Amino acid sequence: MQKKVFDDSIEYFQVMDENGAIDQALFPKEVTDQKIVEMYKWMAFARALDAKALSLQRQGRIATYAPLVGQEGEQVGSALALGQNDYFVPNFRQHGVFLVRGAPIDKIVLGWRGYEDGGAVPKGFNALAVAVPVATQLPHAAGLAFALMQRKNGGAVLGYVGDGGTSEGDFYESLNFAGAKKVPLVILIEDNEWAISVPRSEQTAAQTLAQKAMAAGIKGVQVDGNDVIGVYKVVKDALDEARKGNPMLVEVLTYRMSMHTTADDPTKYRSDAEVEAWKNKDPLLRVRKYLQSKNLWDDTKEQQMQDDQRKKIDDAVAVAESFKEDPTSMFQNIYSFMPEVLNDELEEAKEAGFWQTGAQ
Repeated sequence: MQKKVFDDSIEYFQVMDENGAIDQALFPKEVTDQKIVEMYKWMAFARALDAKALSLQRQGRIATYAPLVGQEGEQVGSALALGQNDYFVPNFRQHGVFLVRGAPIDKIVLGWRGYEDGGAVPKGFNALAVAVPVATQLPHAAGLAFALMQRKNGGAVLGYVGDGGTSEGDFYESLNFAGAKKVPLVILIEDNEWAISVPRSEQTAAQTLAQKAMAAGIKGVQVDGNDVIGVYKVVKDALDEARKGNPMLVEVLTYRMSMHTTADDPTKYRSDAEVEAWKNKDPLLRVRKYLQSKNLWDDTKEQQMQDDQRKKIDDAVAVAESFKEDPTSMFQNIYSFMPEVLNDELEEAKEAGFWQTGAQ
């Protein structure tokens, strides 16, 4: 006997195209023109902060930095889709999400400067700390989702991972756990075409990354990641489904316009023509075209926005650079409570005065 026992497909969504045209059939009813203006301002803010951070790194004022330019649409759209009780679990390129969710800019900059105080998640802020190792944050996201399910507070978890991370065991284990336990988890794949210097085509033979959800028994969808409205709609719908016990995998198709990190030289492995082709799909450009077509935006508003955002960023950098470090934070920002063994190490460090000695 032979018969087909499984059949599924992946849907692709785009609400706003490269020219700012809207697919009215998919347009979320709750998204007003003022909401789109807000989306545009957040994307511009993320790009301005990104440019400042890159400048600071080149001046030696922050450490190695991972630019987000080109990915503002998927970060702002997904961040705005989160509910009050929802959590997000970042990798190392979610500064746009942190910004939208209200993280103090000076704390973001402080984290880039290498201080534990900047990397510590503020009390009451629904997120986990930045994770640099690839995909290791996803089991934590799945565990957090399981905890929220037990609490029954209606919260869900949005976990971020790059396309390279989908080749890791942590990714598959988290998907499998989410499907088996039906936890309120949405994993968002930032498919930006490159895992450092490895192109997506060399990572997997899968036609889409979203279809990897099928093996875990959950639904996968794909969306234009440079379409902020499309990302907002798809992620919001996915989170709603996750709260009902239907975890989901969302693949956002975007592009890393800059280097992987400031330790990387992308000209070694990709062509200028490829980058230029993606510039036409810029997430900010398409939204500005839409707003200008409806007389909701002009050069005066653009300049005023840029001036306001630049001042906020400069003020935050000044606060971060005036920070006086407290070496005890390296002990205090690890656990929710300090275990006895770590407290003993802290006391020994104080008695030895090791950081005072190192500062001399």
